[in-house]
Amino acid sequence: MDERAPTLRVPAAAPASAGRAASPPRRAVWQTVGWLILAVALLTFPAYASGYLLFMATLVAINVIATTGLNITVGYAGLLSIGHSAFIGVGAYASALLWIHYGTPLLFNIAAGAVAAFLVGLVFGAPSLRIKDAYLAIATLAAQYSLYFVFQQWTSVTGGERGLTVPGVDVLGMGDIGFYYLVIVVTVLLCIASRNLFRTRVGRAFIALRERDYAAEVLGINVVLYKLLAFALGAAYAGVTGALMAVFLRIVNPDQFTLLHSVFFLAAVVVGGQASTLGSILGAAFMTMMPEVLRDLLELVGSKDVAGILSPMREIIFGALIVTFLMFEPRGLAGLFDRLRVGGRRSS
Repeated sequence: MDERAPTLRVPAAAPASAGRAASPPRRAVWQTVGWLILAVALLTFPAYASGYLLFMATLVAINVIATTGLNITVGYAGLLSIGHSAFIGVGAYASALLWIHYGTPLLFNIAAGAVAAFLVGLVFGAPSLRIKDAYLAIATLAAQYSLYFVFQQWTSVTGGERGLTVPGVDVLGMGDIGFYYLVIVVTVLLCIASRNLFRTRVGRAFIALRERDYAAEVLGINVVLYKLLAFALGAAYAGVTGALMAVFLRIVNPDQFTLLHSVFFLAAVVVGGQASTLGSILGAAFMTMMPEVLRDLLELVGSKDVAGILSPMREIIFGALIVTFLMFEPRGLAGLFDRLRVGGRRSS
């Protein structure tokens, strides 16, 4: 007879994290719902938007592409570039010349603009192999002025100061609405590509370069190859932007690709958040819409000479925004968004 005391079996307590276990699936559901709402909003936007709002939405989407490309170079790979608008110019002129002289299809012109800017980016990315930080910024500044000089002086090809007039393109027979849908599709695809890039070996190599290029070399990463590739990929995104911008504005001239425009996109990266696709979207939208909001505010207070006031303020505001975000929110709007989202989840 077994005289041992019977063992009291106590039901195992539910783990403390059981309530939290359901959180990830629930969060995934809400993210899916959010993306679906955004997709429906983008698809139906032309149905209720005015011509002005459609213009601004298209411009924001085009600027998102350029900012995403610069974020690859600056945010992920850590290579400072202030000549981004020059690569946009390469894509714009390449696509415009093809359309004017050969009548090639729009999608072909967009691809050609990306390839042309990619190749030029390889050339001007070469200084990054030996120099970095402020010295690299100066080298990219030289690229900015060199390409601007070509745009301005090679009059037999670029048209000089007068520029090139691009014929209109009717996408799917829908005019501006068709072009809006094309830009949205291209923007979404390139943002997804950028986001997925950093789950690959190439993207992880870029991040290693940003952290410490010497350590990356010790780990067997081909520093020369990946630095050039980071510059060239960012330039390719800029080339797509230029090709779309040429069709959108129907004119290409050197004044569209100045240093101020390069600073604009650098500010968008800093304000939106470096090394973040969401940051690229938020930064481009914020920087594109900010002058319009300022103009409306100045009109509300009764300012008559809106353009005269806004023009010099633009550079001041760009600089102030960059300094403010670097001081108080280094992760930009994307970091602020993440903090608000986490805070809201904790409070619930």
